[in-house]
Amino acid sequence: MSEEQGRADGDREPDQQATGVRSVRRAFDILALLREDRPVITLREVTEATGLAKTTALRLVQTLEETGLLSPHTSGYTAGPALWRWAYLARGQWEVPQETRKVMRDLADRLGETVNLFVARGVHRICVAHEESPHPLRHVVDVGDEQPLWAGASSKILLRDASEELLRRVASTSPQGVGHVEQLRAWAAEAAERGYAVSSSEFDEGLTAVAVPVTGRTGRVAASLSLSGPSHRFPYEAVERFATELGQGARIVSGQGFSHPLSSDA
Repeated sequence: MSEEQGRADGDREPDQQATGVRSVRRAFDILALLREDRPVITLREVTEATGLAKTTALRLVQTLEETGLLSPHTSGYTAGPALWRWAYLARGQWEVPQETRKVMRDLADRLGETVNLFVARGVHRICVAHEESPHPLRHVVDVGDEQPLWAGASSKILLRDASEELLRRVASTSPQGVGHVEQLRAWAAEAAERGYAVSSSEFDEGLTAVAVPVTGRTGRVAASLSLSGPSHRFPYEAVERFATELGQGARIVSGQGFSHPLSSDA
């Protein structure tokens, strides 16, 4: 940034800067309304979801259209070509290798449950790949979904090498507060000793998950490979088998030299 730009930014009134940030946030709120099950949004849906005045919403939508982030549709507005370009760029940057996806697909077909690959980012875990169960009743996590690290089988794996500072940060975001750090520490230690972790109804009632570590080049945990589905399909004897087969898959993925831009072991 040039000295002139720096002075110009510094000369702005605080309320002007706040207004600019607020407008950006509102624009992202509008874009976030687009989903796989709702690829087209109307101006009415924008105003109802955001609480914005119709004139303000229309101005923001028109700006998003001008920048290519939204595109007009016979029923409203849909994703614009700029988002398509960014999505293509993101896919090339974030998508896991095909050999990793093959291992996951084989596991999902053989074990009959959804297989997910999570990496840690701050106090959250992000799904970077998934292969769905062939059953009509199945657990679905979309690529890019964020979940908190304070519970869940994958979280217990991802926190194995976590510092005390990170454990406290994660605990502070939990419903139990910072006192939850003792439980997180115990879970991480147990997962490290057993080589896998299990959770049942910790996030979603009736959902059970089993997770194992995928290690990076340094030997630290780079990701968690998990299997999840309805708890009635996860009896004790099945959990043991699932953990064994997941572990074999994770060793293959680790041996392939797994690395991901979001992983701390990248």
